[in-house]
Order: sequence, then structure tokens, then C-alpha cells
Amino acid sequence: MKNLEFNMPLEQEAAKEKAVEAAVVAAELVGTWVACNKATRSIVRVVIGARGTNVSVHVFGACTPTPCDWGVVDGVAYAKDVSATDAIAFTAPYKFGFKTALVTGRLDEGSLIVETYNVFTDASGRSNYYTRGYFCKQ
Repeated sequence: MKNLEFNMPLEQEAAKEKAVEAAVVAAELVGTWVACNKATRSIVRVVIGARGTNVSVHVFGACTPTPCDWGVVDGVAYAKDVSATDAIAFTAPYKFGFKTALVTGRLDEGSLIVETYNVFTDASGRSNYYTRGYFCKQ
């Protein structure tokens, strides 16, 4: 009896090779972004760096006398569709002792819209909350 082998059709093989090439490039997201609203009581600065096909995210919140450093976390970069390569958005999870915050951002005509989804984990009775701000590249 003859052993049968599966040979992938050439079209599928070419698509597989192209899929490997379609890595997200974070160049447009990378940099220091500052809140356009200088009076914000939320996030005041976001620093995004390239980390392979993803990003590092460093958030600073509105505190006095200097901004609160949330630290640097690994984020995920997203393109506009499955075949695009330029990153247009990111997500970054933050864990604090009293809450978690999912920070998201997306490019919008030269600005970065940053949103946070905040969930309290300390049984304080505080409401989970959402924020949104517009950021300008510095």
C-alpha cells in the first residue's frame, strides 16, 4: 500500500508566507503623547515604545505636584484589518492593589484618543468608571 501525503495547494502556501510577513508595525503610535486638555484630572501623558510587533506603554496620571507614574507594561498593537501592517490602536492592562485599568488608545487624524476602563478590586464600594481623553504628540 502506498503512503499518501498531503500537499498544500500553492495558493495556500503563498497565503501562509504572506501572513507571516503581516506583522504589526507600531511606528505611528510610538512617542510621547500629552493630554490636549491641560486641566485633565485623568491621564496626562502616555509614552509608547515599540516592542517587537507590540508596544510598551508608560502612563502618567494627574497628580500634584508631579504626575503619578503608573509604570511600564506590555501592550498589544492592532492594525485596521487582518492584512494591514501599520498599528492604529493599542491596549494595555494595569493592575494596582485597589483596581485594574484597561488602557486603550487609537489614532484619530493625528490625535490619540485614550480610554480607560477602571474596575475597583478593593471592596470599597466605589463605582467602576470610564474615561476618555485626546492626546497630542509631543
